[in-house]
Amino acid sequence: MSKTFTGRFTQQEPIPQAGIDAALRVMQHGRLHRYNVIEGEIAETARLEEEFAAQTGAAFCLAVASGGYALTTALRACGIGHGDRVLTNAFTLAPVPGAIAAVGATPVFVGVTEDLVIDLADLERKLGQARVLLLSHMRGHICDMQALMALCDRAGVTVIEDCAHTMGADWNGTPSGRWGRFGCYSTQTYKHVNSGEGGLLISDDAEGMARAIMLSGSYMLFDRHRAAPPPETFAQIKYDTPNISGRMDNLRAAILRPQLADLPRQCGRWNVLYRTVAEGLEGAAGLTLPHRPAAEGYVASSIQFLLLDWPPAAVQQVLSRCAARGVELKWFGGAEPSGFTSRYDSWRYAQADAMPDTDRILAGIIDMRLPLSFSRDDCALIASIIRDEVEQAFAEHNVP
Repeated sequence: MSKTFTGRFTQQEPIPQAGIDAALRVMQHGRLHRYNVIEGEIAETARLEEEFAAQTGAAFCLAVASGGYALTTALRACGIGHGDRVLTNAFTLAPVPGAIAAVGATPVFVGVTEDLVIDLADLERKLGQARVLLLSHMRGHICDMQALMALCDRAGVTVIEDCAHTMGADWNGTPSGRWGRFGCYSTQTYKHVNSGEGGLLISDDAEGMARAIMLSGSYMLFDRHRAAPPPETFAQIKYDTPNISGRMDNLRAAILRPQLADLPRQCGRWNVLYRTVAEGLEGAAGLTLPHRPAAEGYVASSIQFLLLDWPPAAVQQVLSRCAARGVELKWFGGAEPSGFTSRYDSWRYAQADAMPDTDRILAGIIDMRLPLSFSRDDCALIASIIRDEVEQAFAEHNVP
């Protein structure tokens, strides 16, 4: 009888005890709002910002209500608004084009390669169409950042990094989020640290971060931030920047601080799980794994593989048979957006030119989470199930 997997792909690990204890202290004193402090007290949110700035090497950090809010705030801080165009990946998730639309701008989609990173040749062709690139390190895949920054710098295009899937990762030793003007992170449940919802924004740009802090709703209390530009930076900005409230609260910050301290260890655990699945899938008939270059210091909290040029019925067979054996796979080639998967042609508020090369790749992308509640044995079993079903469908459908 075929083996089945009985774990849950949405089950996270518990919040560490240090985070629970810190959260209880915040609830006991009741000062959840980041600016509600007593004399001599430093808010949990301010400490979180200071610690994450130090961890990434950034000069400044702002904690906000969500990763999507971090993206829209970065765009606004760069002066993007109604009528502007913003370059972004065609392979990404809905909050990225959603952030662009939220500020009244229009996404210009850039293609994806078989390694699931932004197509630098397509980017170079389109650089003249916008002054900002909102770069999504989608599902933790990082492109050649030196090459990308050289292209954007020559064209005068500002880079904002969406690091929702790359907290703790790097390219050639430089942390994800430290290449562009802003780095934006998510602390939503399925990301590398978990506060349910939340986000972090980092930058070395004093004026840009001052605008971001004012946008987040600082009520002129910007001097209470410890990872912020000096007060004189706000002298004029405080008068001409609207309050679009999106602050993080002290409860979520308290939960996050111990998780951030433990992030390097957690990243190592994710990569062990990833390598276990990847090794189990290597060489499977009809299946392609994206290449991970030596310069990419990845954190693989999910895994993707390609069923390139497969007929939809064969892909659907793999999905259905894996699901029957307890393995939940997501498909970016589906005709309709489903759950956490959607494609650039699903976002009808953002018109896009035809991208046949990208459409071919998206049609073959299969995606799977790797929660840390899984063991290596779990991942070996999952890989064997996927391999069985892929190879069986490959043979049955005579996929070329």
